[in-house]
Amino acid sequence: MQPRNMSMSGVVDLAAVKAAQEAKAKAEQARAEAARQGGGPGAVSPADLVIDVDEAGFERDVLQRSTEVPVVIDFWAEWCEPCKQLSPVLEQLVVEYNGRLLLAKIDVDANQMLMQQFGVQGIPAVFAVVAGQALPLFQGAAGKEQIQQTLDQLVQVAEQRFGLTGLAVDPDADPGAAPQPAAVPAGPYDALLEAAVHALDAGDFGGAVQAYRNVLSDDPGSSEAKLGLAQAELLQRVQGLDPQQARKEAAEKPGDAQAQIAAADLDLVGGHVEDAFGRLIDTVRRTAGDERDTVRIRLLELFEVVGADDPRVAAARRALSRALF
Repeated sequence: MQPRNMSMSGVVDLAAVKAAQEAKAKAEQARAEAARQGGGPGAVSPADLVIDVDEAGFERDVLQRSTEVPVVIDFWAEWCEPCKQLSPVLEQLVVEYNGRLLLAKIDVDANQMLMQQFGVQGIPAVFAVVAGQALPLFQGAAGKEQIQQTLDQLVQVAEQRFGLTGLAVDPDADPGAAPQPAAVPAGPYDALLEAAVHALDAGDFGGAVQAYRNVLSDDPGSSEAKLGLAQAELLQRVQGLDPQQARKEAAEKPGDAQAQIAAADLDLVGGHVEDAFGRLIDTVRRTAGDERDTVRIRLLELFEVVGADDPRVAAARRALSRALF
């Protein structure tokens, strides 16, 4: 079994982001319905938030579930003493997140292939999978406070970048479980956001761009609409490009701003994030005036696609500052 859409370097997968945006709408509906019914058929019990996973069930239990909830993976073994200290802490914290996280426990002795595919060098090792994308969290024993800070960041990224709302938890399944808060009523722009996702699915990138702009015209602070607009505009730009010709022109004309911009768009869609950033930063150094400003603005737009929390964006911002000043 080979995990799909996995990237230890956090490559941008626009298809996974689109799938996550669709999952958000479905998950919010499930949570709202569960809240109305006091848990309801769609809710899970707190015990269901911690599961044992093997190679046969990895795609179903981790990859597919990661489009609705971030999945934390705990690689452990029976003989590993630090694992016996870490695992109970992870289990307790995940239950406390009340459906915002799912914990998948993988016994490395019984699942050597998964251990190799994740590049695990030693245990305990903790990873996360968000919208089909694998992210390393930490290796070795860690304190509860440090783990909680890491999980807080994971939940924040999952909600802001991928729109993952998590699972509805039935409070009646466990007397000690915290009550599930009432679902937030649907906002006035939900229909427009849903229309944008459907437009992306249909390949109508112009329609998606317009839908996201409609939201932002009334709600300029909508992070979901900003991210969606940046992605839709990128897909719209590359739709009409001939990749082979665009890369040929970029290679032949290193000082041509438009040629480098087109190649950078292709780089990013292909998951080559650092190549896209580096290409445009080099072009900023080679150009001046309006051309330089055009390149700088496109680079800032690509930052929006990747997300401000990505460390590659922070590094590229520093490199851009050095190139400008």
